[in-house]
Amino acid sequence: MEEDLFQLRQLPVVKFRRTGESARSEDDAASGEHEVQIEGVRVGLEAVELDDGAAVPKEFANPTDDTFMVEDAVEAIGFGKFQWKLSVLTGLAWMADAMEMMILSILAPQLHCEWRLPSWQVALLTSVVFVGMMSSSTLWGNISDQYGRKTGLKISVLWTLYYGILSAFAPVYSWILVLRGLVGFGIGGVPQSVTLYAEFLPMKARAKCILLIEVFWAIGTVFEVILAVFVMPSLGWRWLLILSAVPLLLFAVLCFWLPESARYDVLSGNQEKAIATLKRIATENGAPMPLGKLIISRQEDRGRMRDLFTPHFRWTTLLLWFIWFSNAFSYYGLVLLTTELFQAGDVCSISSQKKAVEAKCSLACEYLSEEDYMDLLWTTLSEFPGVLVTLWIIDRLGRKKTMALCFIIFSLCSLLLFICVGRNMLTLLLFIARAFISGGFQAAYVYT
Repeated sequence: MEEDLFQLRQLPVVKFRRTGESARSEDDAASGEHEVQIEGVRVGLEAVELDDGAAVPKEFANPTDDTFMVEDAVEAIGFGKFQWKLSVLTGLAWMADAMEMMILSILAPQLHCEWRLPSWQVALLTSVVFVGMMSSSTLWGNISDQYGRKTGLKISVLWTLYYGILSAFAPVYSWILVLRGLVGFGIGGVPQSVTLYAEFLPMKARAKCILLIEVFWAIGTVFEVILAVFVMPSLGWRWLLILSAVPLLLFAVLCFWLPESARYDVLSGNQEKAIATLKRIATENGAPMPLGKLIISRQEDRGRMRDLFTPHFRWTTLLLWFIWFSNAFSYYGLVLLTTELFQAGDVCSISSQKKAVEAKCSLACEYLSEEDYMDLLWTTLSEFPGVLVTLWIIDRLGRKKTMALCFIIFSLCSLLLFICVGRNMLTLLLFIARAFISGGFQAAYVYT
């Protein structure tokens, strides 16, 4: 130990001075030793002058502190090639999630006709997916906290992939009801991809990146409708279910590249793995690693459910729950209502038709026509301008005002659906309503 301390005393110390000149220690000047040869380290560096108030150059990341946290490293490394790759991979999971949800509006009317299902069974087939999501979301969160974000995400994706493909071979209604419920159970874990994604994002890029990742949701919904246009008339709904699982399969294959959250590794005591992950990101981005020792985030206690109901958070919790309930109710309600409205046709222009509509049998059905699919595609495309408009106004109006604006416009367009309008006006109202409710959904993600 004494020998190590002696060797440490012989090392030259470079001190940063805001007055402009860097100087070596007095002991070093007396000994006349000015260089230390260290393998792998460039020597003979030129002195760096820092004027009063000037920022430390990026090459000297964290020069005055001997410790840093994962969050500090992510901020220092910044946004680069690694985050772009992660955006695509996370977007693939989000795209697959969107396809599994969008297929409900296509599958329900098809099975209604093919299996002669009453209306309540068609509604139950859709509802069971959301019951599965609701029952599993907390479980996937606990698994991700205990075993890692990557582990929880991989299990949920493989689960969804397996039961998604298996549901294509369902022989009877009871089988597909159970299997789609299990698909919903797996979908509840897919949002962990956004959690993992956000933990690798610098603070200033987080809001825009989480919003832009929703573009993949829009891509997924549009791709599902396009797939249905070509697959449903010739191959049928079973092949549509199988082909809709392709993005999940791609994500499962590419998961080997996905790193575990460095924040999770540090909190679970695996600091070496966390440092290796951060070094990998720094290398891919061409940025320097912070100097010093990696420490655990300054966190006093683990969050608990009852913390949400403390006086400080009680109203925020209740309001956010209501916002999320309203978002999900409105968005998915509109998605599922769209095909019903297209199939209903013009039933309100002539009052004499009212009795015929009311007397309609619950077993009566109509297959989706080519015109229905095209109009469904147009309303689905609305999610792209919805995300872009939200991205443009969220930093100008703020999170809360953006949500309020989106909800108001959606409500107005929804109320106008009560008026008897033509097919083109119906499609336009559905387009605007869906654009703004999807935008409100994204603003709720960022705010939460």
